[in-house]
Amino acid sequence: MVWKCLRRGVAILLLSSFSLLGLTDLHAALFTPRARLPPEIVREVQVGDVVFTREPYYFLRKVADAGGSWTNHVGIIIDTSGPEPLVAESKVPRAVLTPLSRFVGRSEAGYVAIRRPQQALTQIQEKALAEAAQARIGRWYDLGFNLHSSRQFCSKLVYESLLEATGKKVGTVTDFASLLQQHPDVPQAFWRIWYLGRIPWQRETVTPASQYQSTALNTVFDASQHE
Repeated sequence: MVWKCLRRGVAILLLSSFSLLGLTDLHAALFTPRARLPPEIVREVQVGDVVFTREPYYFLRKVADAGGSWTNHVGIIIDTSGPEPLVAESKVPRAVLTPLSRFVGRSEAGYVAIRRPQQALTQIQEKALAEAAQARIGRWYDLGFNLHSSRQFCSKLVYESLLEATGKKVGTVTDFASLLQQHPDVPQAFWRIWYLGRIPWQRETVTPASQYQSTALNTVFDASQHE
């Protein structure tokens, strides 16, 4: 059993490394122009704003495909008091705080959107959101995308932090069976390899796409014209 778990861990590590730096996307990762936000938008962002991007890596593009959307990464602004807004995000290998320009600057040019909770956050909720997100900083990335694991992934961090702070659910909790049934044109081969032949059909997750489409958020800025 120990050997089986170890072998599975090594396989996922190797696969994720290949996926993140896949040869088919190496040119995009190195040479694709990056997204930028207009200065007036940066000045107007608020704590609680959810920032959507599209990073040019094979593994994350498969995440976008599974959700039927252009976006494959998401973070949430938790601090606007410094020289630049800070975004809480879960990425490989751990959850971190990232300046907004750097967060957006990893996205392919044209692919960025900012959406805001319909009901403005109170100061108490802003503080609670910052605390909820900070509590998740440093946690390891969950390559299995399990909403109920102790690890994190990008949309899970946003979902849990907003839920704790405001009581609002941003994004749709779904299992893999329902998710892939909603997008039957998406090949399952990648996910079968990713999960070593056994897709966890009943595992619950939440996607950046469902958060981008959430009616709990209003659009502040959207430059995803390439969709």
